[in-house]
Amino acid sequence: MKTISTTPIDISQAMQCVADPSAGAIVQFLGTVRNTNQGKPVISLEYEAHESLASSLIEEILSTAISKFDLLRAHCIHRIGKLGIGETAVVVLTSSMHRREAYGANEYILNRVKHEVPIWKKEHYPDGSSVWSAQCSGCSSVEHHLEV
Repeated sequence: MKTISTTPIDISQAMQCVADPSAGAIVQFLGTVRNTNQGKPVISLEYEAHESLASSLIEEILSTAISKFDLLRAHCIHRIGKLGIGETAVVVLTSSMHRREAYGANEYILNRVKHEVPIWKKEHYPDGSSVWSAQCSGCSSVEHHLEV
C-alpha cells in the first residue's frame, strides 16, 4: 500500500496492512486538519512532497521501527494536496504482541516522519493569505522520542 496519497486515506484499508493474528495491540494515530494553529484561524492546509524520496524515507522509518520495537507490522500514509478542516492528513499504524511496543513505535514513526520526510505544509487563512509553516510545531522533545 502507498505511503503518500493524493486522495483521502481509507482507514479500514490501512488497518489491513497491520492486521496480524499474533497482535495483542494495534495502535492507530490519525493526524487531522484543525481550524487553528498558534491562535490563528486556519481554513485549509496544503501539503507538497518530493514523493519518491518521501516514500522511500517512510519505508526506511517503518523498517527501523519494526526492528527497534519488535513490531509485527507498521504502516504510515501521508496525504498531499489541499485538505479541508477535519480531513485526515497522516495515519500511523503499528501492531505488536503487547501495547507498550505499539504505542512507543507509533510515536517514534510519527516524529521521524514529521522531522525527516520531505513534506511541506502550507496554511491557508480566512483573509486569503497563506504561509508555508513548520511541519511539526510543538515537537521540541523529539530527540528524546527518537532515543527510545
